[in-house]
Amino acid sequence: MSSIYETLFFPGLRRLDPETAHDRTLNALGLAQSSRAGRPALRRIAGSIPIVPVQVGALHFPNPLGLAAGFDKDARVVAGLAELGFGHIEVGTLTPRPQTGNPRPRIFRLPADKALINRMGFPNGGVAAAVPRLRALASQPRDYVLGVSLGKQKETALEEAAGDYVTVMRAVHAYADYLAVNISSPNTPGLRELQGGRYLEHLLAALAVENRTLSAVAGVPAKPLWVKIAPDLSWAELDEILAALIGAGIDGVIATNTTVGREGLKDKARGETGGLSGAPLRRRSTEIIAYIARQAGGTLPIIGVGGIVTADDVREKLDAGAAVVQLYTSLVYGGPGLPGRLLRDLAS
Repeated sequence: MSSIYETLFFPGLRRLDPETAHDRTLNALGLAQSSRAGRPALRRIAGSIPIVPVQVGALHFPNPLGLAAGFDKDARVVAGLAELGFGHIEVGTLTPRPQTGNPRPRIFRLPADKALINRMGFPNGGVAAAVPRLRALASQPRDYVLGVSLGKQKETALEEAAGDYVTVMRAVHAYADYLAVNISSPNTPGLRELQGGRYLEHLLAALAVENRTLSAVAGVPAKPLWVKIAPDLSWAELDEILAALIGAGIDGVIATNTTVGREGLKDKARGETGGLSGAPLRRRSTEIIAYIARQAGGTLPIIGVGGIVTADDVREKLDAGAAVVQLYTSLVYGGPGLPGRLLRDLAS
C-alpha cells in the first residue's frame, strides 16, 4: 500500500534535480527540528515507534533501524531524523577540510529499480564546521546512537591517508558514539585500494592507537571503531580484510557501501557512473553479511546496509547475522514516515 508521500509528494519532488530535492529536504528538516511545532509534527509523521533495544558491545540502540552516512553529511538535521524514529544516525562522511565533491549532476534516480546512482565524492563543509553541531548534540541527553563517518580528502595520496582519518577522528572523538571508517566509496579515486594490503594495516593501526590515546586522555573507554566495506570484493579479498580487522581489534564492520555493478537494471539511467544503492544491492549485501558472520564466528558485529525497502528486508539482514541495519535510498522513495512503518511492521 502506497503512503501519502509516495502518491502525493514524491511525484512533485521527481520534477526536481535529485540533489536540489535533497537540499530542500534538509532545509525542511532543519526548520522542523528547531521550531516549537516542528518536532511534534515530525513525531506525528513517524507515528508510534516500538522500542526494540539492541546491545552491541557498549552501544545501546533503541531499535535496529539506522540511517546510513551520506544523507546528513554535515550533521545538520540529526535531531529531526531521530524524531522520525531512527535508532541510530551516521553523519558524514567528513573530511579534514571543506570539499566540493564531483561536478553536478552527481545523483541519479532509477525509480524502475528503486535505486540511486551517486558520484558525490564526499562533498562536505569540513570537519571543523561540523564540530559545533556535534558538540551541541553531545551536550544534550539523547536516546539514539550517533555515528560519524571519517574520510580523506580527494587529493591526499593513499600513503598519507591515515593522517586525514586521524585528523577527523581527533576533531569528533569526544562527540561520537561510534566512528565509521569509510574506505569503500567508489567515488574518490583510489579510495577502495585502502581495503587491501599494507594500506589497510597501516590505517587500522594508526586509528586504533589514536583512539586509545584520545580515550585515555579523556578518561573514557575507547570509542567503537567500525570499518565500512564495499560489496564488490571477492571472497579472498574479504577474508584478507576480515583478518586485518580482527587483528587490529576493530569493533565491527559496516556491510556494505554502494556497488559499481549494474546487473539486472532496467532504468534508463543505469549507464551513469558512480555507486549504485537501493533494492538491487539487497541480495549481495546480505550474502556478504552472512559470509562475515560465518567466517568471524560472531566475533565481529555487523551493521547491515543495502537494499532495505520492507520489514522483511530488515529481517533478512538480521537473520543473516547483522546486529542492526541502516537504510538510505528507500527513504528517498518511501518518505519520512518510512522508518516508523518499518519498525511497526518489524515488531508485528
